[in-house]
Amino acid sequence: MNIDMIRAAADRLAGHARRTPLLTSPFLDEIAGRRVLVKPECLQHTGSFKFRGGWSAVSALDDTTRKNGVIAYSSGNHAQGVAMAATVHGAPSVIVMPNDAPQLKIDNTRALGAEVVLYDRPGGESREDVGAAISSTRNLTLIRPYDEPQVIAGQGTTGLEIAEQAAEMGVTSGDVLACCGGGGLTSGIALALEAEAPNMRARPVEPEGFDDVARSLTTGSIQTNNSQSGSLCDAIITPAPGNLTFPILSRLCGPGMVVSEDEALHAMALAFKRLKIVVEPGGAVALAAALFHGDDIEGDAVTAVCTGGNVDADVFTQALSKFG
Repeated sequence: MNIDMIRAAADRLAGHARRTPLLTSPFLDEIAGRRVLVKPECLQHTGSFKFRGGWSAVSALDDTTRKNGVIAYSSGNHAQGVAMAATVHGAPSVIVMPNDAPQLKIDNTRALGAEVVLYDRPGGESREDVGAAISSTRNLTLIRPYDEPQVIAGQGTTGLEIAEQAAEMGVTSGDVLACCGGGGLTSGIALALEAEAPNMRARPVEPEGFDDVARSLTTGSIQTNNSQSGSLCDAIITPAPGNLTFPILSRLCGPGMVVSEDEALHAMALAFKRLKIVVEPGGAVALAAALFHGDDIEGDAVTAVCTGGNVDADVFTQALSKFG
């Protein structure tokens, strides 16, 4: 992985991905005790930053390979990103999704043209095994959700935009908080910032009970989660940081941060009230860390990436009812 791959991905994404803005609110600044810049990737195609990685990976394939089709496994956001990218490129796609994923994400993935195969995540069935079996029998190219060079490159374009947009707003230093599962987005942003904004530092944020990246950074070796389900933050629940992402995270990122589900729900309500955006729980943990864990953040300004907005109505209602 290198910055040249991220810049090449940005060229392929030009005219296809949305260049999401940096949003601000004096009300959020007051809560955080510092300036807060919010990158709303919930406004991206398919409702999350995952479209960037999906398009980057699909567009990088040669014509023959792409025509055979692609396969991905995901709880929903990577699924939709790959599905849309494949459909626009005229390629078939198969998406392996957990049977406890939000119904909205399953329905949207099918609507975007993908064949959806469900697996039993609560029962311990392996998505990797299911995906490998299908890809081998049908000659499909596997696009992993985070441990994939072209996916990381696509996610890293978020960091290129943050560096440029923050500089335009007079911010050239400080922590950049990213909601983190396997580390594709966080590592891509870290690589982009290293090249374009070296005084800005990427930091992963995770929900309580699923803080494998934070623990891995603390111990210096890859740690796993005891459970693979059971959190409202389903979008960022992964077994462990990736073999490609972890070395990047270790080299470039600051310490990981961990927030509670209630803090994520509170951040969702505040994002809606103050920024007029809809964010899902897993996509709100970075904003929650910026707002409620200020003592762990350095600098006069902090940037938080709201990574996705694919939330079921009942969960969104829960956030607004509790903290609205």
